[in-house]
Amino acid sequence: MLVTTTETVPGHTVRATLGQVFGVVVRSRGIGGNITASLRSIVGGEIPEYTRLVEDTRRHAIDRMVANATLMGANAVVMMRFDSGEIAQAMNEVVAYGTAVLLDPAPE
Repeated sequence: MLVTTTETVPGHTVRATLGQVFGVVVRSRGIGGNITASLRSIVGGEIPEYTRLVEDTRRHAIDRMVANATLMGANAVVMMRFDSGEIAQAMNEVVAYGTAVLLDPAPE
């Protein structure tokens, strides 16, 4: 499935707009990861434990969004975006969302 942050896809036309689609994931680090990250934050710089958490969560949210778009009969998601936030200071929420569409190759 094609997932793009743009409204249009070069070489394709939108045959049908099927509606909004999203994937939501809420994750937290385990106690060991939080302790390690807290110690790293004293020194400053990147905290790889949290970077990996956010990257994995975003990938998982996209996978869920694609699964939902597939159930709707879409072959693409356009205008894909992320939103994220913190829940209870221990959890990270990530939403991947966009518009599920049916794309056709543009006539030549």
